[in-house]
Amino acid sequence: MSGEVVPAGVSDLELSADLELSAGARERIRQSVPPNTARAYGRQLDRFTAWCADHRVRCLPAGPATLAEYVNHLCDLGLAPSSIEQAIAAVRTAHRVSGHKGQPDTEAALRVLKAYRRQRAEGGQGKRQAPPVTLDPLRAMVTAADPSTLAGRRDRALLVLGFAMMARRSELAALRIGDLVFGDDGLTVTVRMSKTDQEARGTTVQIPHGVHPDTDPVRVTRAWLAALAELGVTDGPLLRRVNRWDQVQPGGLSGAAVNERVRVLARRAGLDGADAFTAHGLRAGGPTEAAKAGHPVSFIATHGRWSKNSPQVLEYIRPVDRWRDNPMRGIGL
Repeated sequence: MSGEVVPAGVSDLELSADLELSAGARERIRQSVPPNTARAYGRQLDRFTAWCADHRVRCLPAGPATLAEYVNHLCDLGLAPSSIEQAIAAVRTAHRVSGHKGQPDTEAALRVLKAYRRQRAEGGQGKRQAPPVTLDPLRAMVTAADPSTLAGRRDRALLVLGFAMMARRSELAALRIGDLVFGDDGLTVTVRMSKTDQEARGTTVQIPHGVHPDTDPVRVTRAWLAALAELGVTDGPLLRRVNRWDQVQPGGLSGAAVNERVRVLARRAGLDGADAFTAHGLRAGGPTEAAKAGHPVSFIATHGRWSKNSPQVLEYIRPVDRWRDNPMRGIGL
């Protein structure tokens, strides 16, 4: 027996080797890539394609030397290494989906990038990170958000939820009113999809009551929901757009808008280096303060939806450990 299964009543000669993808299947395959990633990869691929056209080289499939030269070009432009890594990933992804899996080889390109990182480090250009929004700057930013206005109540909810959830800006932007459930112990938030949950299985984050009224996530979120309910808004996006006349608009904030609100509030609060603050600082500030309070790394990683092997959460926690467990502490200097 060949091991092939032929449906009853159908001749072997009538069978096709495979089905043609329907329009619906193609659309779902397209939607399987997060929109932000698809847009970023699309921009990167457009730049690579244009560069290849200028240099009269084939872009698909591209050779290893082509990719290495393109990376060298991006280095000459002074791009951040993370942006160059994204460019490499975009080129490789385009090759994979076009049937050129494993192409182009990245060894030479990554060596160019490695040398570029070293040059930047020697020139004093280290890895740039948004400042963590720890408790002191968080309280200053919350104070800068006027609770007598709709925009201020929304911004307070954005700040304290972002901090307490250790949320990515995309997670904040995606929150809907129905994702929040209040209970005796606090607030349970459903995160329907995240960077480490591309299959959209969903997870929940438990947020207990706070001790300070202005930064208590449960109280602040209730205040924003109450304001929305007075306007007849009881479902849809949680973090709504508010216009200059302090009127709530139908649509929700985008990830970029969440980022901008954090920066605006940092400026209003008069924080040092306010322009460097981003929504990522909220995600970084939560684990930093949790580590100071002595909570286990595993609990912090689970709460913040980091993968178990992610080194990222340790980047936020290690500075705390270096001060708390410093070998120079208590030796009599």
